[in-house]
Formats: sequence, structure tokens, C-alpha cells
Amino acid sequence: MLQPACLTVVIVGLCLIVAPSAQRPSPSKQLIAHRGASGDAPEHTFASYQLALDQHADFVEPDIAVSKDGQLVCLHDDSLERTTNVEDVFPDRYSREVQGRDGARQWLANDFTVAELKQLDAGSWRDPKFAGAKLLTFEEMVSIVRGKAGIYPELKSPPLYTRRGVDMAAIFVTSIKAQKLDTPDSMTTTPVIIQSFDWPTVQRMAKELPSIPRVFLTSNAKDITDDRMKDLATFATGIAPEKRVIAQHPDMVARAHALGLTVTAWTFSATEKTTYASVKEEMAQFLYTWGIDALFTNNPDQFPRSDSR
Repeated sequence: MLQPACLTVVIVGLCLIVAPSAQRPSPSKQLIAHRGASGDAPEHTFASYQLALDQHADFVEPDIAVSKDGQLVCLHDDSLERTTNVEDVFPDRYSREVQGRDGARQWLANDFTVAELKQLDAGSWRDPKFAGAKLLTFEEMVSIVRGKAGIYPELKSPPLYTRRGVDMAAIFVTSIKAQKLDTPDSMTTTPVIIQSFDWPTVQRMAKELPSIPRVFLTSNAKDITDDRMKDLATFATGIAPEKRVIAQHPDMVARAHALGLTVTAWTFSATEKTTYASVKEEMAQFLYTWGIDALFTNNPDQFPRSDSR
């Protein structure tokens, strides 16, 4: 008969076997709340993350930026002007380094400390009822979601930070370890999956955070060739093509699965005009006809838990 200590070892061992880091597709379909429940609340705010939890998201996605004082901040864009009132609060602090389309001014998040970022209104752009919503640090996001759902952080624009002498990946790894998000216990209660469009960053995460699954994002059909995915499978646990790439090449799902890669699609939104009757029907097609494992959606409440078409 096994003693309690032995049982603990066995249980932990079983957890490691079935953890998402295993090199095989997950048996269940995963709902990832894209920037939180961003279809109904301002992205990457408390309201958006909390609504995602209320709508039973399996994972909540924080996009990651780095502040001037080296802290991780939840923000999709490299710059602040689309989703905050930075132009009003700091009118002269726009970047001389980068410009938007047609030479539009941009306020890079990396030029502001967290204390300065906290002065911004990150909700009014979406709806006046969200006025005063604040940008969140990654640690604040984790405190909201931990124990209630998984966390699916995207490392945004690592090359931008490298050019500025900022090692985004190192800051991220330090934060993950400080919060003990890479431990077996935490991976059971709050699983983490790392994603990035940057191939070298995904490779680096395989070395520095090997216990955490890693997904390569792409919008390029060249990345779903057999040779490319074979290379990817040497260091990543999944691939996440833009949904149009999967729709054009649905056979890639089986080919990826044969290599032990999960397949995740992005992004599904109720406001996007498609040939489907609803976003729920569109998601069902990808999940249950083409067999993907997970998807990002702005509308977690529309996620089809089974193929009920």
C-alpha cells in the first residue's frame, strides 16, 4: 500500500503527464477570451477580464508591453493613443522614433512609467460608462484571474524592445518565476500558455520556461508547410494561424496534430461580417468540423461547448 508521501509523488507525476505542456493536442476545446471579453468591455481592463471569467473562459489573454520603469503592462498596441486619452494627458510626449500610418503621432507605452500610465483613462474610448478604467500591470491581471482560469500572455513586439535596449523576454521570465506561475501546482490551478509572433522569442521560452506550453502565432501560410511545422515542433507545443489561413488550408490541422502541435485560431468576433449565420456557428465549424483545439474570441459567451449545429 502506498504511503501518503508516495501518493503525493504519484499524483504530481500524473499532473505532469496530463499538463498542457505535453507534446500532443489537448483533448478538450479551449475558449480563450481575446483581450478579455473585449466584445463587451474595453480590452485589457478589469471589466473585460472579469466579464471573461463570468462568461466561463478557459483562458484569459493579456497582451504584454513593457513600461519605462521595466514593468509588464497589459496592452495590445505598442502605443497608447487608440485605447487611452494619452494625447490629452501627455500631449507633448509622443514618440520621435516611430509614427503611425500617414505620419500620425504615437505615444509608445515604453516611454511612460507605470505611475504615468495609471493616470490614463483606458475605458472612455469604448463607452462613457467605462470612464476611469485603468491600465493594468501583468501582476494585477494575474491577481484577477489566478485560480479561476488560465492565462495566455502574448509577448508583443519583442524586436521593438530589443532596439531600445530592453530585454522583454527576461523581464517576462523573471515575473513568471516570481509569481511561481511555472510550478506544477500553479499549472494545475492556473495554467499558462505563452504566445508570440516572434519565432526567436518562442524558441527562447522553450529554454527558459520549459514547463510552460509555447504557441507560435502567424498570419502567413508559409508557416503551415510540413517542413516549417516540423521545425516548429522541436521547440513549440502549438501553432496559432490566423483563421483565414486555416479556412484556406484545413488539412493543416491534421498535419499539425501528427507532429504533436496544438492548433489555435484567431480571432472570432460577433461584429465581423462573415458568410456564417453567427459567430457561434463560425467557431463551431473550426472546432468541430476542422478539428482545431482552441480559439481566441471577443465574445466568450458565444463559444460553442459542443457541436450543436
